[in-house]
Amino acid sequence: MAFAFNLGRAGAADVAPYLNPHLPVDTRVRDLLSRMTLDEKIGQMAQADSGAVANPADVQKYALGAMLSGGNSKPPENNPAAWLKMVNEYQSWALKTRLKIPLLYGFDAVHGANDVVGTVIFPHNIGLGATRDPALVEQAEHITALEMAGTGIRWTFAPCIAVAQDERWGRTYESFGQSPELVSQMATAAVKGFQGKQLSARPDSILACAKHFIGDGGTQYGTDEGDTVCDEATLRKLYLPPYRAAIRAGVESIMVSYSSWNGKKMHANKYLLTGVLKQELGFKGFLVSDDAGIDQISPDYKTAVESAINAGLDMAMIPRGPDRPNSYVEFIQDLKGLVAGKKVAQTRINDAVFRILRVKFEMGLFEHPYTSDPALAAAIGSTAHRQVARQCVRESLVLLKNENHTLPLSKKIKHLVVVGAAADDLGVQCGGWTIDWQGRIGEVTTGGTTILAAIRRTVSPETQVTYSPDASGITNAEAVIAVVGEMPYAEWKGDAASLDLDPGDAALVEQAKASGAPVTTILLSGRPLILGSALDNSSAFIAAWLPGTEGQGVADVLFGDYKPTGKLPREWPRSMDQAAANDMTGEPLFPFGFGLTY
Repeated sequence: MAFAFNLGRAGAADVAPYLNPHLPVDTRVRDLLSRMTLDEKIGQMAQADSGAVANPADVQKYALGAMLSGGNSKPPENNPAAWLKMVNEYQSWALKTRLKIPLLYGFDAVHGANDVVGTVIFPHNIGLGATRDPALVEQAEHITALEMAGTGIRWTFAPCIAVAQDERWGRTYESFGQSPELVSQMATAAVKGFQGKQLSARPDSILACAKHFIGDGGTQYGTDEGDTVCDEATLRKLYLPPYRAAIRAGVESIMVSYSSWNGKKMHANKYLLTGVLKQELGFKGFLVSDDAGIDQISPDYKTAVESAINAGLDMAMIPRGPDRPNSYVEFIQDLKGLVAGKKVAQTRINDAVFRILRVKFEMGLFEHPYTSDPALAAAIGSTAHRQVARQCVRESLVLLKNENHTLPLSKKIKHLVVVGAAADDLGVQCGGWTIDWQGRIGEVTTGGTTILAAIRRTVSPETQVTYSPDASGITNAEAVIAVVGEMPYAEWKGDAASLDLDPGDAALVEQAKASGAPVTTILLSGRPLILGSALDNSSAFIAAWLPGTEGQGVADVLFGDYKPTGKLPREWPRSMDQAAANDMTGEPLFPFGFGLTY
């Protein structure tokens, strides 16, 4: 595939050393750093949300080093061409600065380039963890890298490598599983998938960002942005290994967690950010805050900035909203004042900017600030890309029950009834972080196949498929498929005190059983739920997690085109008493690693 860029750099014989691509990266960084004013250095440390930038010229005015589309910040028209136009416009302003330092633009591509209409949506990480297939995960993130590059965006805030311990946490589905060994394995695969063998200007190499350092999967009660209470030995044993693995795989950016460790905010924890991550583990990339994470350190913003930067934070992600009054302008002004007042040392500023610039040089951004290969955009959502996602779905499904060989179903079955509104709902199938931050019920406008549509495509022309969302009027069915589960959510809005299956879903399965036909239940969820009677009323039961846009992968397993291979990435609790971390009593309903096949 051709990959062309607008070079946008001087060609004179006396070109500055930092603009010479033949020199070592560290030589180029030192040369550029020596030419920068304090304002230009601090600008590199600021990342502004596109939704908070009133005038694109601010990129030039404040020498901003990075931007993002966070939450629901999107171009007026959501399509790849509009994204590319928006990102390139911001980049053009960065290249008007005195030193022409290119901009780094990112967003949360946590299961595909999931903010952009038309892209492929992969299973969320909990499903990828169930595949136990690092090579497939690497391939999936490679596809994500290609689709992101087609929009001009070269930085993803992924992978999430939290080792989630408590299913009540609303981000459980962003974790590959409860085992540090499993998460470490998948972290390595994901980083390689995003960045390639090494970070470069290749079209399939984008900057990965391991998150959220550290312990965000272990907060008390599963509270998002909460407190991880444990001794250091436990922190190192459970939560540190995936970061060690990601660093060995070459990750060049790491996002700091909102959470605390034993009451101390991670954004202000110098021991962990500088002592452990940078010095002990030898991390050479840069640390970026989570969205307004600095603000949580202190009610006085300037004090919070001082604490975070001195702790080792290199770049501040700075949105602006009704509940977050601080802006990139205030960050820049406050940090400049802190340096003038000798509260933050020039050496700390230089270290932060050195790390950021090194990554930009390694990415080839100075030579290649723009993505201009039309083939990248043309491949977004392609059949080839969707086939990879379909294989991810196939391998992610975990067969929990299969009485009397209910599955696989025959493609020549005479009458099949499908029940449950989720069976024909792409939004529920994809979950959170899909076009909208919280996801949405219904059509997600990015293409794909619902489970119902996939079933209809798979069975023979002679098969009658009846769809009854509420399970009413089931007659003469040879088999019933019930699709139930959680509605979309993201982050703290998914925190839950109870994980009981919705009573309406339990009643739906019970009504399906009353038809007398064997019932196969497919559960769409971001975590194990307390199944209650639904499991007993099902002849077969599949944990499908949040499979994304390619529902055909579900039908492949239902009808035997692919034998189930998925294994549970976490224990499945019998009750809410078992669900809380460190409160497991008795045997789980299904152990870690459980999964039947045909």
